[in-house]
Amino acid sequence: MLRNGLEPWHLLIVAIVVIVLFGSKKLPDTARALGRSMRILKSEAKAMKDDDTAAETPAETPATGASAAR
Repeated sequence: MLRNGLEPWHLLIVAIVVIVLFGSKKLPDTARALGRSMRILKSEAKAMKDDDTAAETPAETPATGASAAR
């Protein structure tokens, strides 16, 4: 049956289909837009991770009179 799902010649066929569909003139613009989108996605994911870690750490509360006397 299917031993290797993705072989090198599969990638070659996909590349040829992409070039035929989009044309060689639009490929650089498409790659640039994809790169920008990936950068935005990465920065948003990092921001969400930073927000989660900040929410998990408890905020320091000022000492009350009873615990400060000890």
